[in-house]
Order: sequence, then structure tokens, then C-alpha cells
Amino acid sequence: MAVRRIAAMLHARLPAVVRGQGVLALLLGLMLLLPLASADAQNLRTQTRGPAVAQPAALPAAPATAAAPGPATGARIERILVEGNQRIEAATVLSYLTVVPGDTFDAGRVDQSLKRLYGTGLFADVVIRRQGEDLVISVVENPVINQLAFEGNRRVPDETLQSEVQLKPRQVYTRARVQQDVQRILQIYRRAGRFNATVEPKVIQLPQNRVDLVFEIDEGGLTEISSIRFIGNRVFSDSRLREAISTKESAWWRFLTSDDTYDPDRLTFDRELLRRFYLSRGYADFRVLSATAELAPNRESFYITFTVSEGDKYNFGAVDVASQINAVDPETLVPLLTTKKGETYDAGAIETSIEAMTFELGNLGYAFVDIRPELNRNAEALTVGVTYVIEPAPRVYVERINISGNVRTLDQVVRREFRLAEGDAFNSTRLNESRRRIRGLNFFNKVEITQQRGTTPDKVVIDVEVEEKSTGELSLGGGFSTRDGIIGDVGLRERNLLGRGQDLRVGLALSFRRQQFDIGFTEPYFLGREVAAGFDVFRRRTDEQDISGFTQLSTGLVLRATYPVTEHLSQQVSYRLQHDVIEDVDDTASIVIKEQEGGRVTSAVGQTLSYDRRDDRIEPTSGYLARASTELAGFGGSERFFTLSGSVDYYIPVMDEVVLKTGIGAGNVFGLGQDITINNRFFLGGSSLRGFEYGGVGPRDLTSNDSLGGNTFYKGTVEATFPVGLPNEFGIKGAVFTDAGSVFNVDSTGANIVDQHALRAAVGFGLSWKSPFGPIRVDFGFPVKEEDYDKTQLINFSFGTRF
Repeated sequence: MAVRRIAAMLHARLPAVVRGQGVLALLLGLMLLLPLASADAQNLRTQTRGPAVAQPAALPAAPATAAAPGPATGARIERILVEGNQRIEAATVLSYLTVVPGDTFDAGRVDQSLKRLYGTGLFADVVIRRQGEDLVISVVENPVINQLAFEGNRRVPDETLQSEVQLKPRQVYTRARVQQDVQRILQIYRRAGRFNATVEPKVIQLPQNRVDLVFEIDEGGLTEISSIRFIGNRVFSDSRLREAISTKESAWWRFLTSDDTYDPDRLTFDRELLRRFYLSRGYADFRVLSATAELAPNRESFYITFTVSEGDKYNFGAVDVASQINAVDPETLVPLLTTKKGETYDAGAIETSIEAMTFELGNLGYAFVDIRPELNRNAEALTVGVTYVIEPAPRVYVERINISGNVRTLDQVVRREFRLAEGDAFNSTRLNESRRRIRGLNFFNKVEITQQRGTTPDKVVIDVEVEEKSTGELSLGGGFSTRDGIIGDVGLRERNLLGRGQDLRVGLALSFRRQQFDIGFTEPYFLGREVAAGFDVFRRRTDEQDISGFTQLSTGLVLRATYPVTEHLSQQVSYRLQHDVIEDVDDTASIVIKEQEGGRVTSAVGQTLSYDRRDDRIEPTSGYLARASTELAGFGGSERFFTLSGSVDYYIPVMDEVVLKTGIGAGNVFGLGQDITINNRFFLGGSSLRGFEYGGVGPRDLTSNDSLGGNTFYKGTVEATFPVGLPNEFGIKGAVFTDAGSVFNVDSTGANIVDQHALRAAVGFGLSWKSPFGPIRVDFGFPVKEEDYDKTQLINFSFGTRF
């Protein structure tokens, strides 16, 4: 072997003229160059790689080379030696080889071993060479990461980046994995709309083959949307289509939203929004041909272009329902359909019809029914016929109700709100009502109810997943209203005491007009029954000097119990024992008020019937709430009267995010053998009759200009709330309203006392804002019907917050 190498070497080094002289010249050259050839052969036998030096991670890795044995000659490997390894055991290196001692020197298997060693990611360089009858593996290990750090990231916290990258401290450093992590970090910034961001990894060499890896980040600015254009739209304008998608053009008022920054995922969603927009308006052939985003040369903004094909407008053809469940008559489901023959084709109406039929079939016990719409498109007549096919499904029963996610709250607190029990026939209406009641507890951030197939086809398992929120409140509040002035309150409350759903509160409220201290407790299921029983103890001082010239001090106790009569009808019964003192009567106050100065005790029983069909108790958009209350005083004490009052509020969704509220209310208090004192009369104004001050309408003593209140009142309101065009994240809504009402009928009479039944009315508009500091509401009321002695008020403002 060595002789052949030497001959080949000599042949290459001799001049061509010498090589042509035959054997004699060859022998002469051999004598002259033998020492040099011997030296080269010796160098070849001792060839090895020095230790590799790690380069900065930003530079591309140099191609690896290895001196591998030549073709097999029949000689066998006597030993396999490993050199250059520091942390990695030699046995680990040998485990990746495809050759073992005793095998022949096979170049193919050696090359395969080389690839497997590189594939481990443990080595920066690998050389395999033959040394006599030994096979020598020379390795240069990749360093180990000592620390991983991020610099320059202000918008994205370290924790977010650390959870995204794959490299961690004490892991092996490789350039390929570093570059993968660079792309992951860039992807985070691109999702946040920062396509200018750059990431440069830096490596700090440390002793013992360790490195510190630092990702230097230049976050850049937000890459906004300069323009959104549409190509191919004939029916709808660009401005109308911009309203239909979630991506928006950049504008100064969108500083609190990210809708005007480029997001590839949002662009994909916009394609679906455009499709829904056209399909809901009859364009069954609509397609989005392309949606492209072009980055501006300065890399600070994008130009978005949608290319669409609208197609023709279709109407609904024949609409039918076909049931493959024998017990279900398809004719009973036809009235639920929102798709009518001859109307404009609307894919959303098909989905709504399927949901309505699925819900109705759920009430019949078919929890897993599948309704498949079959479309019959007629391109000539431009109609789309729909047949709703109800697939076979068994009637099911509730096998089990699973509750998860409740750490503090007892299972029974959730279960007792369910309108379904294990073993009952499945009913989707009752399931939705259960969801509404659990959300109404206000103990959870999230309430998700799903249904799974049970152990047999006719059984269903209901899974309830909740996410608890803090129910303990130590609140400090502040605000301002046009009636009470500056308001402050301190409260301690636990709405889910010991996880049992009990409510305990202690509060102190202070304002220019009112100071109040109260304690309340409620047990939602008293004695294991669906009766919410509780009590309230209070002491309240109210300054009525501005409207009636006196101050009222009230101390009292209320015992109450609320229970359901039917699914939506509930009744509250109560007993009230209250001591009221009329004091600090102004010298110029009405003679009627001066006559009532002093203390009185009221001992009364009352009840309130409530019928609630609202879709949400906090922000209703549909449904109604009706209440009727009565109270009878005279069971001891000094006051004897009977009060009757009622109200109805109706909510109507007019269009998207536009809700119309209409409400009426009325009441009367009857004296039982005695006159009604001022503290038991009705007052209107302020938030109850906008455009007028609180107590600004009704009976009045013209001499002192004091409001006397009335024994009878009625009022009505019509209000429409709507978005004002700003992003929903702002939480700002507008309103227009009309308020009307009157209060009258006072027991006292006199030449200077006016008591008219005349109607008062006002129109106006308002704004509400769910600000970070608390809800803010401002209304501008303009009286259109008033009396000369009424007190009007242009602005009614309220602001409050707690933390």
C-alpha cells in the first residue's frame, strides 16, 4: 500500500519530460526523490485535525471534511479509537458507528458512521481515518450553553421568548438550532405586527467548552396597514368591504388596537369574512381569488390587495325538511326555518335554521342529531334549493354530569344551578338555562358546558369546565355624580364564603349628600332549599337640604327571602323595621316639612314578584324584565301605609350591536288613616327622569321652593344604544333617549303648594364608556314639556370605580 502511494506521488511530482524516458528515468527519479516521498508518507500516516474553534453564531458553518479509509482491501479493523472527546464518553461515540472491531475497512459503512455522528448534533467536527489496523475517530464537541439571555426586547417579555425558543441552558449548542430559534423569535414579533424586527445571536466563549448565548433584538416599529384595496368588486364599494373585514387601515384613533397592523393569520380570517359577507347577500358563487400583502420599500407599512370574483346573485328555491327519525314530523320544524323561497340566498340563514332545528330536537331528547343541508343550485334560474336532511339519531338521557376547574367552590354550588339531573331526558333548553344560571353566580371567569357520548348510544355525558375568579373584594371606590357630588366608598365582601356560595358584605359609603354604613348576609340555599335568605343592617344619613330643606337619619333592619315560583318567575318577601328622623330642618323650609320634624318607626312586610326573560342580567340585548312590588306598614311602629309599584323593561335587538330599550313604571302609596310622610313618598328626576334635577318635578312649596314628593308617579323611557364607530376595544357606546313622567298627589294643601298631574318630557343623547378607571356615563337632556316651577338639568353625569 505504501509503495503504491509513493509511486503515485513520484509520478505526479516528476516533470513530464522525465516521465517519458522509460524505466531508466524512473529509477533515477526514485533514487533522487525517495527521501522526500518518505517524508510525505510519514506526514500522511500522522495526519490529524486540530481542535475546531467555534465561530460566531451569525456566521455560516464551514463545510466539514473527514479523511476516510479507502476501499476495503480485505484487512480488518483491529481497534476503534476515539480522541478529542471531553464530556462525551467514548462508548457513546462508538454506539453511533456502523462498524465494530473485526469488520473490514469498508468506505461506505465508514461514511455512514460519519453521517450518524454529525446527525447527533453533539459535534462541531468529525474526522474518521485509518491508522495501520486501527480506525481513529477524531471529534470536536459542540459547546454547552451556560446561560441564555435576550437583549433589546421591550415589547415582549423574556418569559415569552424563553417559552418559544428550543435552546436552553445546559443544552448542546449548534448553529442550526440557533438559526431555528432566531426564526421563532422573528415569528413572535411578526405576529405582533413588527416586521422590521431583527435578531442577531452572539456567542461568548467560556472555559471548559462552554458558551453564553445572547440574542440581540432590534424590535423595530409596528408595521401598519397603509391601504386596503379590492379588485373585481362591482356590487359593493371598497369602503363597504373594508367594514366587513377585521384588518383596518392605520389611523390615529386606533392606538389602543392592533387591527391596523399586519398579521398573516388575520388576513386569512379576512378571506373567510369576505366569503361570509357575500354568501349572506345572495352571491353563492363568490370566491376570493387572492389576498396579497406587499411590504413598502421602507419596511414600515403594508399594502393589502384582495382580488375577488363576485358572481351572480341567487335567491332561495324550494325549501324542504326531510327527517330520517320516525318520531320527528318534519312539518313541525318548518316554522323554525329562516330560509324562505324567493328570498335572497343567505348562507348564514341556513346555519341559523340548522341551529334552531338542532335546538328544538335537543328539547325532544336528541342530543347528537346531525342535520345536513343539501343544496340544489340552478345557474339558469339563479336559485338555490335547500333540503334539510335530519340524519338518524337516538333519543338520549343524561348519564353523568362532570364538573372540573372548581378549586374553592364546592361541587354542590354548581350542581344546584343545573336544570338537568343525571337520569333525566336530555333537553337543550334546560342545558342553556343551566349555563345561564351558573354564569349568573358571578363566581367564574369562564363557564363551558359540552356534551359527550356516553357508554351507550342513548346516553350523554355533560362536562362542565369552570375557571374560578376572585370572589373576595376589599374595595376602595371613588366617583362623582350630579346628584351626590364626590362619592367614596370602602367595602369588604366575600361573594363565595367558604366556597358555599354565601354572600357577606360590609360597606361604608361617603358623599356630600349621603353617608351610609351597612352589613348584609345572604345564604343562597337556605335549609337546603332553593331559597335565598338573608338580612341587611344599615345606618344612613341623607342630606336633602338642597331639594327639600331637611336631613334624614335612618337606621334599620331588613329580613328577606327570595325563591323561584317558576323557571323565570321569582318572589322576594321581606320584613323591614326602620327608624327615620327628620332633623336639621331649615328655618326657611316649607311648613309641610316643619310639621314632620322628628322620629318615626316603620314596621312593614313586603314582597316583589320578578319575571325575568332577559338574555343577560348585566348587559341585556333581548328579552324583558317585569316587577311588581307591594309593602304594608302598620305591624307595630308609628307609620301605616300601603305601597304598590311596578315596572317593565323590554329589550329589542334592532340590528348588530343596536339595542332598543322601552320601559314603563308606576306606583302609588296609600295612607291608612294618616298622611304619608315625606320620607315615604316618590321623587323623580336625575337618572330616573333625565333633563330634570332629582326632585325637580312634582309637588312644590313655591314659598320655600322645596320639593315635597308625591304619593303617585308614572314614568316611561325609550332608549336606543349603538356603537359610535370606534373599535369595540374602546368600550364607548352612544345613546338617544326620550324620558317622560310625572309625580303628584300630596296630602298637604295650601295656597303656596302646587300639585299638578301635568306630564313632563325630555329628549336627549348620551355616551357611556367602560374606561380603565370605571364606568362613565354622561347624558344631555333637553326638556320639551315642563312646568314653570320645575328644576331642569342639562347634564347628568356619573363616574365610579373601585380597586
